[in-house]
Amino acid sequence: MIPTLATKRNEHNNRAAYLPFGAKRDGPLRHQHILSVKQFTPRDLDAVIAVADEMRIIVERIGAFDLLHGKVLAVLFYEPSTRTSASFIAAMQRLGGGFIPINEVRYSSVAKGESLPDTIRTLEGYADVIALRHPETGAAALAAQYARKPIINAGDGIGEHPTQALLDLFTLIKERGALDGATVTMLGDLKYGRTVHSLARALALYNVKLNYVSPDILRMPRELVAELNARGIQQTETSALQDVLGATDVLYVTRVQKERFANLEEYEAVKDAYVITPETLTHAKADMALMHPLPRVGEISPAVDCDPRAAYFRQVEYGMYVRMALLAMVLGKA
Repeated sequence: MIPTLATKRNEHNNRAAYLPFGAKRDGPLRHQHILSVKQFTPRDLDAVIAVADEMRIIVERIGAFDLLHGKVLAVLFYEPSTRTSASFIAAMQRLGGGFIPINEVRYSSVAKGESLPDTIRTLEGYADVIALRHPETGAAALAAQYARKPIINAGDGIGEHPTQALLDLFTLIKERGALDGATVTMLGDLKYGRTVHSLARALALYNVKLNYVSPDILRMPRELVAELNARGIQQTETSALQDVLGATDVLYVTRVQKERFANLEEYEAVKDAYVITPETLTHAKADMALMHPLPRVGEISPAVDCDPRAAYFRQVEYGMYVRMALLAMVLGKA
């Protein structure tokens, strides 16, 4: 039984629809851009979670089916990616569709100086939906201003990563059964980590407590903390994991992102601030879920991988089901 959000005490404060080219909304996310967690209503999240679970069952039983036969996905990534890029491609293939991979933009017309709007308007002549990753915050929203086809934000700089937040929610529900009443601790790079920015906003639709653990220079952005405070979410900040680990139901670890630092000395000073080891987990709950958006560098020891609480590789698999659901939904086939 997948829990709903109908009883959540806080109403969503921002329900932007992002409907492209005048499309009438006659189903959750149909013909919509996926740009930010802020756009989702509780009904939308319930729908994505339910459809993703249907996709999981179908893949486990028959592997693939032709729901999106004849549809094409353009995968336009201006930044390196393994999981997000591969899972979008796998999701489209599992649904019977085709894809155009542009993962090395230095070999495309971008290297000649082509603008993002022109690239988008070109690709939508070939594809029905575009998954975009870009190093600049707000790039997906800019692309959506010019697009006649749905844009799915696959990460925009230090801004948001909404599809990651959705797969994280799906993972948490599959691992724990429900989220209401849970204490979720986010650890590591909270300043530049777009995954935690999106996840925190998504979790604000549940009755949860959020802990933020980071070095002082990598604290959660002040505007996001204020945003969640205004929505009545209980938040705690500390630099010491031991202060909150014992009460944590979900530990969400992020790497310190070297590529986001202008000053490498600052990076070197904080890159190994937290390392999760088997000894660390002796102080955690027996049923705690340990998650990571990956890639990891040194923040989770490989010795932890065999711990049943380590959910990060299951998290990867769940991501494909969620992206299958999103593709089917925005193309009006779910």
